[in-house]
This record gives sequence, structure tokens and C-alpha cells, in this order.
Amino acid sequence: MARYRGPVEKIERRLGVSLALKGERRLAGKSALDKRPYPPGQHGQRRTKVSEYGTQLREKQKAKFMYGVSEKQFRRLFSDANRMEGNTGENLITLLERRLDNAVYRMGFATTRSFARQLVTHGHILVDGKKVDIPSYRVKPGQKIEVKEKSKNNAQIVRAGELTAQTGIVPWVDVDIEKKFGIFTRLPEREEVVIPVEERLIVELYSK
Repeated sequence: MARYRGPVEKIERRLGVSLALKGERRLAGKSALDKRPYPPGQHGQRRTKVSEYGTQLREKQKAKFMYGVSEKQFRRLFSDANRMEGNTGENLITLLERRLDNAVYRMGFATTRSFARQLVTHGHILVDGKKVDIPSYRVKPGQKIEVKEKSKNNAQIVRAGELTAQTGIVPWVDVDIEKKFGIFTRLPEREEVVIPVEERLIVELYSK
């Protein structure tokens, strides 16, 4: 299945949780979920009972839409996580966090992961001094990620940097917002990754 390109706020309303799909609107309290905290559609306000499978599927959908990956990419990530040592669910979250587009977002160079993905694909991002235009590129601890010199004055990138005062920077990256570069210092611990996803349910879904 291709990556979803429709109205993203409908997804947040359907899943009932903010997935950081709209940057400034979310921070300003103007997101559709804040205004209408119920699923879209004619029967959105009706109470419905969700099955065990439905609950597990919802958690997978949250992770997919939050990180902007397709079904095929997500399944491949899960397979990789399952082959790694340790907890499969935690491995999955770590692999998602290591995506280059996510690292750009975490460093405060973009207000959303979607915009971060555009920056990467359009060649605005350098990794260790070399252009990398693959959003799924897995960043390694110690690698330097920076905005290309010609792109540092991009209005959206500058605005994203200003908003980091509200959102903060995650502890596993070291960033110089003014100079638009950062170091992916280490892999994050699961408790540090604050996302509305229960990866245990995703593992249960794929284990059936």
C-alpha cells in the first residue's frame, strides 16, 4: 500500500490521538483533533466497541502514520527488529527513530516529519558532509546531520528552529540550532521516546 497522502488531521481524529502531523497548528491548539475530538464522518460521535485485533491494528496505524512509512516499509522494519537481539517492540521504535527524516525532525530543522522527508528528498540535508536524499537512511551514533549551506535561510527551516523553544530537543541528539547542524549521539532508550504507541500490541499483531 502506498504512503497516505490525504488529509492528515482526519487520521488523527480517526485514531483519537495527536501524531504530530501538523506542526504549528498543533502547538497553537488549532488542530482538528482539538476542535472535534471524535472520529470524522456522520457517525463519528457514536460509541463503538473495538475488538482485540482492532486495538492492535490501531497501534500499528499510529506508528505508520506518525513516522510516515508505507505498509511495505513497516513490515520490513518489523522483520529487521525481530531479527535483532533484545525486545522486538523496542527495537522497532529504535529503527523508526533512526530514520534520517525522523532525525531531521527531532533536531528541530522541520516542524513535521513530512516536511523533514521533503528536505531530505530534495537534497537539503547532509550526513557527515555528504548529501543523502533517502528518508529511510538509518543514522548511526556519532553521525553529523546538517542543513546544506544554501538552505539554512529557508523560512520554514528557520521557523522550525524558533519553535524548538516550545517543543524542546530530545536527549539523544546534540544540536546547534543557529548553525543548523546536529550530532546523533546515541540510540534512544525506549522510555525517552514519548509517542502514543504501545509497540507490544504491534508485536502481538504480527505474531499471529
